[in-house]
Amino acid sequence: MASFIFQRAGWSLQITRTSKNFAVTFSTALPRRSRHRTIASEASDGLRSSRGDTPRRQTPYHGLENNFRSTKVYQAQQARAATTATAPATSARPPPPTSDRTARAADEVVGTDDLTAGLSDKPVQLDEHTRQVDWARSFHGLSTEAFSKEAAEALLAPIEFDDIEVKPDGIVYLPEIKYRRILNKAFGPGAWGLAPRGETIVTTKAVTREYALVALGRLVSVARGEQDYFSPEGIPTAVEGCKSNALMRCCKDLGVASELWDPRWIRKFIADHAKEIWVEHQVTQKRKKIWMRKDDQIRYPFKVSTASSPAAPRPSSSSRY
Repeated sequence: MASFIFQRAGWSLQITRTSKNFAVTFSTALPRRSRHRTIASEASDGLRSSRGDTPRRQTPYHGLENNFRSTKVYQAQQARAATTATAPATSARPPPPTSDRTARAADEVVGTDDLTAGLSDKPVQLDEHTRQVDWARSFHGLSTEAFSKEAAEALLAPIEFDDIEVKPDGIVYLPEIKYRRILNKAFGPGAWGLAPRGETIVTTKAVTREYALVALGRLVSVARGEQDYFSPEGIPTAVEGCKSNALMRCCKDLGVASELWDPRWIRKFIADHAKEIWVEHQVTQKRKKIWMRKDDQIRYPFKVSTASSPAAPRPSSSSRY
């Protein structure tokens, strides 16, 4: 603690300073109560005393205006010094310790393959001097000669009505296993196959890949299959569906199930073998219209809606038929 005393004929000023605060005591020769005021340490450096010979009228707050004016400069200097002192300590702080469980989990995440980034299943490129046909690039045997009469009859045979399915949106289709049965009947098991022509492309919602249909050692057709998926866990199933979709498209060139690509045949089949009904979801109680075969039964979670269906709008008298 330090103490400073300034005396004149008519007044006396005493300043006492500690580590954090300082006290100012002002007294005069007149019989009046002395004033004692404590000011924060931030204003201590800006304190100045008046030593002029010309006497001036002293007030309780004389000189404090300049003191508080210099306080902002002092505070800025203190903040700059504190930042400089703490910066090295922050940069030198060691990283938090990592537990064995955290490190093991990080290794597992790094080692996990993200299927959405691609499957890296590009077909093997064969040497040009090898005698084996590279079906990833070759068109060997395309349109060299027709297949036998027995194979053509099996391929072009009309499809049975019992083999055709109807989706709830009214699309008719032939299950992919029926295409394989037709190819086995025409060429025999092992005499045909699908050769990939490129790498599997995985987008955010679908999987696609190009395949070539080879039968009896000859290239028959090339098509690209596609299949949607809803989560990364469903990508392997989507890859298999993509292959079946490419097989169905390749079979179009052989005339297999060509009726399913004929609009007139489709409309006639729907009129004779399909129906559109109102069903109700047993859990959500929502109603909607679906298509189905006339000889099929409604399956869970749907049931036949007992409520009256919305009436179809009647045609106006000006309608022409």
